[in-house]
Amino acid sequence: MSSSTHSVAKVRSRRLSRWGWLTLAVAAVVALPVLVILAHILVPAGDIWRHLADTVLTRYLLNTLFLVLSVGLGTLAIGTGCAWLVVMCRFPGKRLFEWAMLLPLAVPTYVIAYAYTDFLQYAGPVQEALREAFGWSRGDYWFPDIRSLPGAATLITLVLYPYVYMLARAAFLEQSVCMLDVGRTLGRGPWQMFTQVAVPLARPALVGGVSLALMETLNEFGAVQYFGVDTFTTGIYRTWFGLGEQVAAAQLAACLLAFVILFVLLERWSRGKRRFHHTSHRYQQLPEYRLSGARAWAATLACALPVTVGFLLPCLLLWYMALKAGDSVLGSAFLEYAGNSLLLAAVAALIAVGLAVVLSYGARLEQGPLTRTATRVASLGYAIPGSVVAVGILIPFAWVDVQLNQLYKAATGEVIGLILSGTAFILIYAYVVRFLAVSFNAVEASLGKVTP
Repeated sequence: MSSSTHSVAKVRSRRLSRWGWLTLAVAAVVALPVLVILAHILVPAGDIWRHLADTVLTRYLLNTLFLVLSVGLGTLAIGTGCAWLVVMCRFPGKRLFEWAMLLPLAVPTYVIAYAYTDFLQYAGPVQEALREAFGWSRGDYWFPDIRSLPGAATLITLVLYPYVYMLARAAFLEQSVCMLDVGRTLGRGPWQMFTQVAVPLARPALVGGVSLALMETLNEFGAVQYFGVDTFTTGIYRTWFGLGEQVAAAQLAACLLAFVILFVLLERWSRGKRRFHHTSHRYQQLPEYRLSGARAWAATLACALPVTVGFLLPCLLLWYMALKAGDSVLGSAFLEYAGNSLLLAAVAALIAVGLAVVLSYGARLEQGPLTRTATRVASLGYAIPGSVVAVGILIPFAWVDVQLNQLYKAATGEVIGLILSGTAFILIYAYVVRFLAVSFNAVEASLGKVTP
């Protein structure tokens, strides 16, 4: 009798709760475009895949790996270091840099690539000034080529480091001075407390920020295309829209997903069974160390340099080019476009945050592999190029529109047009699919600090 009761209780414990079913339902809706793309893997691609493997696939792989490693290390170093400075230290401009460090995220990567190409190219003002100052001519000096693979990695890093910065800053602010006091009693210096105490405790947030930066890097098309760098993303566009091979392009997109999945699995494996949450309710706010002299100005320079190079200088260059060309930058059309963009962004952001809370909390309550896998798949849309996500959305929604039109025409003899795929609804849905990972990683990192 007792054994049967125990078995029944065990079966019931394996059943999903209402929150678990809600999590799976939300994950299924959000992951639909990703699943549509992945379904194309099973479709034979013919000889085009063999042609890609023999000609360009190796170059796609090596260039993408270089971008991923460079951007990952660069964003981790800049974002973590600047976040620790603005949280722990007091120096000139600290209050300004707390929010100004996020500004480069507002500059599209292809825009900063265009601005710096005009600024640093052979006919640009920098090289012209060097030739006039030293009397050089072509071939007399060496100047780094901005339109190259290292140049693309540098500019992408300057734009994407705020992902790591904002999550790292939030994680450092949530840490208690009690943990640092323990480090001091054990003889740890400032650098050791940063590397051995603060950074390990902020690991979930740092991994979340780097993951967002890497997903954005894998998705980047404008800058690498403008620089002539072949990556998986440019290969997807070229294969899909140049060669007309949708199946092969979808399979290349699946390779992008493999990068993200491999990174997530490696991080989870390296983390093991370690958990990062407070084990007591004893908390004291972190103190601010007042820097003076050279250290204070070094901290100011360290925070000012990424903001200047990643935001201020590109904006000034673009403004100068617009004035030089005589374009009307601000007008009624601009205000209308800005209003539409802000409205769509606000609605999509609210929905994405709400769904991220549902997915993160559901995955926390339901510890089964089904829930964890569903939430991870739902956040993979950020790693797929935007146009590929659009196709993954249009295929099922266009089919639904066709079926609805046929039913309505059979009943009334009229056609109602595009109900879903021709409205702002599908655009907001696409934004949520693309950017859910941003809110999901932030919410998951915060929930991970709550004691179970």
